[in-house]
Amino acid sequence: MSNPKGCSAVHQGGLEIGKPAPYFSATAYYDPDEQFIDVSLDDYKGKYLILFFYPMDFTFVCPTEIRAFSEKVADFKKVNCEIIACSTDSVYSYKAWAKTPRNKQGLGPVNIPLMSDQTMVISKAYGVHKDDQGVANRSLFIIDNLGNLRQVIINHVAVSCSVNEAMRLVQAYQHVDKNGEVCPVNWKPGQPGIKVDPNQHKSRNLKRKKRDTPDDASKEGSGDKPMD
Repeated sequence: MSNPKGCSAVHQGGLEIGKPAPYFSATAYYDPDEQFIDVSLDDYKGKYLILFFYPMDFTFVCPTEIRAFSEKVADFKKVNCEIIACSTDSVYSYKAWAKTPRNKQGLGPVNIPLMSDQTMVISKAYGVHKDDQGVANRSLFIIDNLGNLRQVIINHVAVSCSVNEAMRLVQAYQHVDKNGEVCPVNWKPGQPGIKVDPNQHKSRNLKRKKRDTPDDASKEGSGDKPMD
């Protein structure tokens, strides 16, 4: 077993959609096996990954979010997507929380890894660390099968993310990957996307460029001397 306090992010920097997600390597508590495990971004190559951050254990909104994702983990696996929850609490806190009955403010059994960011390196790399409180903002990141960042959602701590919307977004990005289409507003799995004609896009750019170019008369006039 690795050091439960160990946590390191190899890559930090500004987040950019479509670019590699910040690398992470840390220790997590996995309740089904009651073990501390090593997890890293490399473990999820070839799969989509939902990484969501929550402020802290033994609270009110956070357990509802974790349980909801845990209950749907099998559905996410069916679409080749894994889930990790992360906070700045320790793996020991996770284990104690999972073993505390829900009627006593416990989390109860869950089926997703709870990754520890005690050093706060990962939450800072993902731009969600609250320096004044030492916790992570409630947020959700979708990382694709190539390790690229596809979605960033950051909420006020009082409002949780939507598991159903997270699933829709994963399937929308997978639809784009597979079909080369774009997904219009309120797109749902099973619906067609919009095929993009690259030639039409080039034509619009040319028209815009032509419209923005000054005409010959204005060019000639620009060199005139000011009137006396």
